[in-house]
Amino acid sequence: MITIRSFRDLLRLYFIFRREVQITVVATFAIIVLGAFLLPNRYESTALLLVKPGRDTSTVPIELADRQSIAVPSALRDPLLDEERMLTGRPIIRLVVQQYMEKLADAPKPSGVFATIKNAPGEVFRAIVNVLRSGLEMLGLVEARSPEERLAEDLEKNFKASHEPGSSVMELTFTWNDPEVAQAVLKSWVDEYGNERARTLGRVNLYAFYEQEVKDTQANILSHKHDIQTLLDQLGTVSINQRLADIAQGLNDLRTERNNTARSIASTKAGMDKIQEQINKQTRLISSGKELALNPSRQDLQNRINSKEVERQELLRSFKESAPPVQALDNEIKNLKALWASQATTVQRSENIAPNPLFTRLQNILNDQQASYTRLLVQREQLDAQLAQLEKDRTQALDLEPKFSRLQNELNAEEKNFILYTDSLEKARIDRELDNKRISNIAIIEQATLNPSRVFPKSLLMLLLAIPLSLGVGLLALYLFYLLDQRIHDGDKIEAQFGVPLWTSLQDTSIAQPHRNSAFIASLYRLYSVLPLNQVPEKGLSIGLTSAHSGEGVSFVVEHLRTLLEEHGHSVRVGDGRAAQPGEIQLIAASDFYSNQQAFVHLRDADLIVLVVRAESSTVPMLQNALTTLTTAFKHVDGIILNRRRFEIPEGVLAWIGRFRRQH
Repeated sequence: MITIRSFRDLLRLYFIFRREVQITVVATFAIIVLGAFLLPNRYESTALLLVKPGRDTSTVPIELADRQSIAVPSALRDPLLDEERMLTGRPIIRLVVQQYMEKLADAPKPSGVFATIKNAPGEVFRAIVNVLRSGLEMLGLVEARSPEERLAEDLEKNFKASHEPGSSVMELTFTWNDPEVAQAVLKSWVDEYGNERARTLGRVNLYAFYEQEVKDTQANILSHKHDIQTLLDQLGTVSINQRLADIAQGLNDLRTERNNTARSIASTKAGMDKIQEQINKQTRLISSGKELALNPSRQDLQNRINSKEVERQELLRSFKESAPPVQALDNEIKNLKALWASQATTVQRSENIAPNPLFTRLQNILNDQQASYTRLLVQREQLDAQLAQLEKDRTQALDLEPKFSRLQNELNAEEKNFILYTDSLEKARIDRELDNKRISNIAIIEQATLNPSRVFPKSLLMLLLAIPLSLGVGLLALYLFYLLDQRIHDGDKIEAQFGVPLWTSLQDTSIAQPHRNSAFIASLYRLYSVLPLNQVPEKGLSIGLTSAHSGEGVSFVVEHLRTLLEEHGHSVRVGDGRAAQPGEIQLIAASDFYSNQQAFVHLRDADLIVLVVRAESSTVPMLQNALTTLTTAFKHVDGIILNRRRFEIPEGVLAWIGRFRRQH
């Protein structure tokens, strides 16, 4: 964990991993130099073939324009891809392998001491591979392959066929360890390609095929036309599509009329129910005239009441109001008045009765609606019968329609094929004559070349690039080491990454130099300034210094911190298990808490807990684990002290950089 902020940090990073980078650079340089002298030579032979537009541009015998629905137009298709695929096909490779093993395998091997030394690693490697292959084949882990198959795979790997976009020239390249063998193999490859192509694309029976297809297609056309006419006669129409259209139109019209009839039936039924409801509310007879007179009973009662009133007046002459005769007469008058009040004032003497005209009119309307309702029901039954007949006709037509469509499609296809086969018959006759004379659209514009200059390895170029490539690999290795390094070199990112403040970084004092001693003293004073010394007079201060492992420098930090505090007049005591007294500073040394369990007991009474880590020895996971352990035990870690921090750049290099800057 190191922060890169300037060139000096990069230089420091180099000196941290100097040994590893040097090994990487030297190893890379040695590999490149050895490769320049010991890698096997590779020679290349080339040939050029011109693919002229013609009948053999496509492997199908019919022109592409005849089958646009199933073939890609030639303007969007590169025919040279097919030729390259044929060149690298297994049949041609097998033929080339046979010729190689018959004629070219006996070619003389290179002689000489240097050639022997150079070929020795390859021979040893092949021997080892053969032994391993035999062992794996014996165990059944790999399939046994013949030498011909392995040679075919090697030839296929070293052969390359390509062309530039838009060009009709194929560039053939074959690489081998001998220039003459490479030339012979490529020449054999081109010859076998021509022979195999002529044999594969030959159209020996194409003319007879098209002639027979023309006859069969013509017979199929006549058969399909007869079957179609039979179906039309069965339906009694000249066109099944027109028949279906007429039936569909009739069904639509009848269904519309039936829907209208159904709505009329529903409305008529609702009207009948409403009229019947109104009829039920009417009476059949009504009164046309009445004669009224005064009620005689009421008149008679009035006369009797009047006479009783007269009689009462006469009794009052002789009796008082409370006399029994007077009270009896009052009760009688009261009863007569009650009876009088219950009688109607007038009575009906006569009444004329006549039929109700509204009832008669509603009854006539109801009879008309019933007649219309019956007519609509009969009309709906007739429409249902017509619809059923049309549905039956439609079902019959639909049952026959798939067969008719299939026959019609087959007829159209046969007619199209008849035209294509007729046109292709003449083309096949021409192709037959061209095949008989071995006329091809492939022209060899450059035979297989003999190139004695090797294409690999480029020894001079490799030697020239050895140093730059080695340095580049060294820089890449340095970057990888930087990414993989988990050691703690500086304390810049400690607080941001772990959330615990860095109190100070103590320089390594193993190299006695004045400026480094000054930096060490400054770091101690920084540690002194962090301590909360204002609480010492009142309750004292107990500082626990601990480390995860031994050798981190806890005792070293305790000793120097004690000396510094005593120089400033503080009473300092190294922890002995007693609590700090007011005015006293206690330093608790509790190192190696992973192995020393008593360290946790000593740190229990500490006011401040400080973790001491050693630069370049402690790693990020180790520090994280230590902080987690202390936080779990004491719920806090107050600070971290980075001990023995080194500045890895040698003094001579720093002095030279300083002189260089002063000169510029």
